[in-house]
Amino acid sequence: MTLMSIRLCNNNYFFPWVEDAEQLQNRYLVVKLFSVTRKGKCSSQNGTRTRDLPNTSGTLYQLRTLTMSDDYGLREHCGVFGCVAAKDWPTQLDVAHTIYLGLIGLQHRGQESAGIVTSMGTENCKFKSKKDMGFVSHVFHEEELLKLRGNLGIGHTRYSTLGESDAKNIQPFVVETLHGLIAVAHNGELINAKSLKTKLLKHGVGLSTGTDSELITQLLTHTPECGEPNGINWIERIKKIMSETLISYSLVIMHDDKLYAVRDPFGNRPLSLGKLLPVSSMSGKKDIEDIDADGWVVSSESCCFNSVAARYYREVLPGEIVELSKDGVRSVYVAPRPEAKPPAMCIFEYVYFARSDSTFEGQMVYMVRQRCGKQLALEAPADADIVSTVPESATPSAMSYANTLGIPYGEVFCKNRYVGRTFIQPNMRLRQLAVAKKFGAITENIKGKKIVLVDDSIVRGNTMIPIVKLLRSEGAKEIHLRVASPPIKHPCYMGINIPTQQELIANRMPIEKMPEYFGADSLVYLSVDGLVRAVQEKMKTATGEGGHCVACLTGKYPVEPEW
Repeated sequence: MTLMSIRLCNNNYFFPWVEDAEQLQNRYLVVKLFSVTRKGKCSSQNGTRTRDLPNTSGTLYQLRTLTMSDDYGLREHCGVFGCVAAKDWPTQLDVAHTIYLGLIGLQHRGQESAGIVTSMGTENCKFKSKKDMGFVSHVFHEEELLKLRGNLGIGHTRYSTLGESDAKNIQPFVVETLHGLIAVAHNGELINAKSLKTKLLKHGVGLSTGTDSELITQLLTHTPECGEPNGINWIERIKKIMSETLISYSLVIMHDDKLYAVRDPFGNRPLSLGKLLPVSSMSGKKDIEDIDADGWVVSSESCCFNSVAARYYREVLPGEIVELSKDGVRSVYVAPRPEAKPPAMCIFEYVYFARSDSTFEGQMVYMVRQRCGKQLALEAPADADIVSTVPESATPSAMSYANTLGIPYGEVFCKNRYVGRTFIQPNMRLRQLAVAKKFGAITENIKGKKIVLVDDSIVRGNTMIPIVKLLRSEGAKEIHLRVASPPIKHPCYMGINIPTQQELIANRMPIEKMPEYFGADSLVYLSVDGLVRAVQEKMKTATGEGGHCVACLTGKYPVEPEW
């Protein structure tokens, strides 16, 4: 097949001498866009488009330079955090610094940009805001935090799923309404963003960003059809949004002296409540109900609670609206799911995204990953001298796999945590050096050994090839790959940046061909049933019901996307 054209940085480049697109797959993300049947005609899944192309048959591809992040394939979505001080206002609690520490704890969920908005909580008061591109610690310094003093506030750390990587898309979003300012932080992606956008535009609402988070913010400003004869009712406005879009969002909304924590009816994105305690009581054994709160926090994950002197209180239920104020927290509404469908929390929160010390559905993520490793050992045992992992989210699974089979666990890689961003290079030598730059080989655990290497997921598969070659070059006798999650075959429309179907290795070749492709002796994935079993075995929810979204594994979505 002749490669007709590629698109790089929004420009067309023609490379008629390239005979095989596979030549480029180790250097770039190569995505088939069109099949060219004759001059000027390009057929795609969306129909026929006219383009000025050479008079030859071939294929149009999209090309983008690979980074190490691209190799791993999955990207975290966003993290939201909110804090409100209890007791008398103005508070002695440093709300801005509490939010900052909370965002530091959520940094793994998004490294593109960060923002904090605070308020004194008085009627018609101005909001204080600081937002910028970069890591949380780079965006905020002591002087900025001092300027953000307030009685309540919200924060956000972002990785873009919908909308460009641009300063205008940094959250929280702040808009002025007839009833004062509101600020919104959103984690997730709306499956019906297109129709919601059309609705707003028909009502004369201008949109300045490409994000669905702005759609939510603008929908909140939209006066309901009833006209609110008794005055502004933010609860009813939020309920109206929940009836118009079922998935996927966790929201923290700030207006006047209150925060609202909102989770979509399917509970697809996590959201937890924490109780801020006096630091002196954190080491005690008292029940948190018996200790007066210094304040309340809400967060995408509970992992950051200890760093702000908070104790895990409970999860926000699927479909729930929780009001947080200086007087405490109270549940004000729980939205029903259509047709009594079960909840659909993203199962990859357990597999990959969440920090191991976070708690969801009454269980710590670390323990779930251990059960995944145990289940993987039962489904795919191997004869080996040592079990190891690609650091580091798969470590609990690898240790449990080893323990279940009675095989020693040991590290074969030492991870360089300060490598920064590493671009994949155009030749094999530099590609191998790129991996060696990130991982150092522990030769004594490799040479002459039969190794089981456990990873949490394989998405595109680009990184696994040089990793296996690194093990081979250090003298590994056998390499058996085990994956503590099933093969990813379908895109996510609910806030996870999963590559297109053509890029996913599970769609590019059958599993039985993968060991040869990677240079390994064997490869086995955990089954879908095995993953669900590991996640739900010790799950405890407040309502007694539970369910998880496995759409990226099975193609069955909790709500069909409108596109």
